[in-house]
Amino acid sequence: MPDRRTTRILLAKIGLDGHDRGVKVLAREFRDAGIDVIYTGLWQTPQATVHAAMQEDVDILGVSLHSAAHMTIMAEVIRWRDKYGIGFMPIVLGGIIPEADYPKLREMGVAAVFNPGSPMAAILSTCRELALTRRRTPLEEVLAGYQAGKVACLAQLLTYLQHGEQPDGWSSAAGRAKIIGVTGSPGVGKSSFISRLAERIRAAGKSVGVVAVDPTSHLSGGALLGDRLRMMSNEPVEEFFVRSLSSGGISGGLSQGCRQVVEALSGFGFDYVLVETVGAGQTDVEVAHLTEHVLVLLMPQAGDEIQFAKAGIMEIASGLVLNKADLPGAEKTRADLTATIGGSRPIWPVSTLRNEGLEPVAEWALGL
Repeated sequence: MPDRRTTRILLAKIGLDGHDRGVKVLAREFRDAGIDVIYTGLWQTPQATVHAAMQEDVDILGVSLHSAAHMTIMAEVIRWRDKYGIGFMPIVLGGIIPEADYPKLREMGVAAVFNPGSPMAAILSTCRELALTRRRTPLEEVLAGYQAGKVACLAQLLTYLQHGEQPDGWSSAAGRAKIIGVTGSPGVGKSSFISRLAERIRAAGKSVGVVAVDPTSHLSGGALLGDRLRMMSNEPVEEFFVRSLSSGGISGGLSQGCRQVVEALSGFGFDYVLVETVGAGQTDVEVAHLTEHVLVLLMPQAGDEIQFAKAGIMEIASGLVLNKADLPGAEKTRADLTATIGGSRPIWPVSTLRNEGLEPVAEWALGL
C-alpha cells in the first residue's frame, strides 16, 4: 500500500560556499509541489546536517554543493548518516558535479545526483520515488528504541504520532518537562527568541526539546519549514532537539498530532519543551490548551492600549516578550502594555538580534 504521508525533505548547504539562491529556488519548487521542506541555511557541517535530518526524520536528505569538495564532503555525510543509525535515509546531491564522478558517488551511497541543468520535473519525480521506497522502521522496533533512549527512534516515533499511528492503548510515559508555548504574529522573531532562550536554559544544565509549527500551503499542501534555520549551529547539541511540523491546514496555530509529539518529548526525558506556533492572529489560542505556560511575543508599534485590551491571544499570556526592543517605538509600546495589563503579568523587553534582555525570561522559565 503506498505511503500517503506528505514527503519531507531537508535541504542543506555544506561547506564554505556563500551562495544559496539556487537552493532557495528549489525549496519553493518543492513546497509548490506539495512537499514539506526544511532548509538549514549556509555553511553547515556534514555532522550538523545529518544530525538535523535525523531529528526531523525526513524522507530525503538533499545536499547542495558548489565547492569542488563533493567526494570528501559526501563521504563524511554518509559516515555520519550511518553513525546516527539512519542508513535507510536516501541522500541526493545537487551542484556543479563532474559527470565522471557520478558513478563513484552512487557507489559511495548517494541515491541521485543532479546538475544545474536537471529539469525540475525529473528532480521531483526522483525524490518522490525515493520517498516512497524509503524503508520505515517498524513501529514496535521504534517504540523499543524510544524506551531505550535512542534519539533516532524518538524522531521516528514523532513521525508516527504526527500521523495518528500508534498502538492501541499505548501512551508516552509521564514526563517531567516544563511545557511553554511561544506565540505571536508572523515576523515577530519567535524562532530566534526560542534559540536564545534555549541557550540559557541549557546553560543551566537543562535539556530542551522544540516543536516548531509552520503553515501548510492551502494551494499545494506543501510547507516551507523555516524555523530550524534560526536555531541551527555548526555543531550538534545533544541536549537540544528540534522538530519542525507543518500545520496541515489545522486552525488555531498548531498541527495534527502536536499534543502527542509534545508528550513524547516530555516522556523521553527533556526538561523543557518549547512549542512555537505558526504566525498567530488574535484568535489563535489553541497553544494555551496544550502548554502549561504561554509567552506572547510582540514588537514595537504592534498596537496600542485598545488593541492590547482586546480578547484573544493577549488573554492567554503568562508573560509578554517585547522583542526587537532595540527598534524605535519600543518604549511607547511597553508603556501601552503596562497601562493595559498593569503588574498582573511580566513584560520583558528583549533584543534577540543583540542577544540582550533574555536573562529575566530565562530566570522565569527556570523558576517554573
